[in-house]
Amino acid sequence: MAQPRHILAMGGAFLADPDNNFALERYFRDLTGKAAPKVLFVPTASGDNEPYQLRFFQAFARLGCQPAVLPFFKRTPRDLEAFVLSHDAIAVGGGNTRTMLAVWRDWGLDAMLRKAHEAGIVLGGSSAGSICWFEDGITDSIAGPLTLLPCLGMVAGSNCPHYDSEKDRRPVFQAMIASGAARDGYAADDGTGLHFVDGAFAGAVASRPASMAWRVRREGTAAVEEAIEPRRLAPA
Repeated sequence: MAQPRHILAMGGAFLADPDNNFALERYFRDLTGKAAPKVLFVPTASGDNEPYQLRFFQAFARLGCQPAVLPFFKRTPRDLEAFVLSHDAIAVGGGNTRTMLAVWRDWGLDAMLRKAHEAGIVLGGSSAGSICWFEDGITDSIAGPLTLLPCLGMVAGSNCPHYDSEKDRRPVFQAMIASGAARDGYAADDGTGLHFVDGAFAGAVASRPASMAWRVRREGTAAVEEAIEPRRLAPA
């Protein structure tokens, strides 16, 4: 029987929540169904930022995982595909999504992630690590106004992270959907995870008491926003 294919797309605060409650990280870990899963962090979007990597190691070691990092700005594993597919879960960090996708495509990681998904390896991430799984997403990869970026398309529709914490995200996402520039899709506040199973939306979870998820769709020439109440996670 095939394993369910999980993607957890988080709006923000993964590995960076000021309360350090690790609730989203624990939920992500638990999707593997293993007590001590091998979890791979891909910090490409931040240029392999080392403090970011340290936060990952601290969080997932505390959660009883076997953490590892995939570098692209230092020496990269020779058998990259075997390395990637040897893990139980893969978490993608935030940063410049456009640059991240360009690096991935040059190395062929985009195809490897599809293989990982088909094999039942849990995928997820925050910000750039959220929008990358969708058909397109709202990004600040380029200086100036927010833009729409074509992404990997493992989840149908569009995605907008940081819906509550960055003031331009909400109006820009709605305007793009209203105009037809962006597909109908989902937005997530910081501290909220959008959980997809086998490509279908299965619900939202949150590590913060007020953070929400949103479904945004086009009706005529307007964008309609539907609030999705997430399941509130207890601190890890």
